[in-house]
Amino acid sequence: MKISCKTFWLNGVVLAGLLVSAGCANFRCCDAVFGVFPRCSCAPPDSSIVLFDGTDFSHWIGEDGNSVKWQLVNGTMKVVPGAGSIVTRQNFQDFRLHVEFNIPELPPDVNGEARGNSGIYIQRRYEIQILDSYDFQPTKTGCGAIYKIKAPDKNVSRKLRKWQYFDILFRAPRWEDGKKIESARITVLQNNVVIHNNVIIPDKTGAGQPEGPQPGPIKLQEHGSAVRFRNVWIVPLD
Repeated sequence: MKISCKTFWLNGVVLAGLLVSAGCANFRCCDAVFGVFPRCSCAPPDSSIVLFDGTDFSHWIGEDGNSVKWQLVNGTMKVVPGAGSIVTRQNFQDFRLHVEFNIPELPPDVNGEARGNSGIYIQRRYEIQILDSYDFQPTKTGCGAIYKIKAPDKNVSRKLRKWQYFDILFRAPRWEDGKKIESARITVLQNNVVIHNNVIIPDKTGAGQPEGPQPGPIKLQEHGSAVRFRNVWIVPLD
């Protein structure tokens, strides 16, 4: 079923019923500050494109255009420090994205953004940060942050070596005659908790590519840490 992404942002609330129509099964609802949000099982819905199922890198390529140099380890893909980031072969515009990640054990003398750093770049432009942020106050560079734009509303990060996940609803900017007329918007759930609700992203984040009207790939960042990923799927909404 095709759904206009505009309906997801009605009155600033992600509507659970519409998300179910987009293919989410086995959901239950909870009351949140801004309305009723879906809490979904992690199984890919029928309408999804499974970007990683634990078996191969067929949906991915190195950001440098070469083959992926990460490792397949027990049904996960593991970042190889120094091997570069990876991007999807397919480009996306509006979508719902699910990504599970695991930050490795780190020595106590490793500090700041060296602690399990990675990220999910939407269209290679907008980064949702991955970092060891357990038991810290939310910051604009901590886990779940829209990098250097907005801290998560709350820090729900788990301890190192615990699997975590993001569910992301993204609406790309709108352009007319080469000019941006609406900024990107994003809603993010981390570990089933809403951490960003219909947030406007005014421009690209950090090292992201410049904004433009063209769709773009999903990028998983290599930033020197052996972060692992699994169960990555996307539901296009455009």
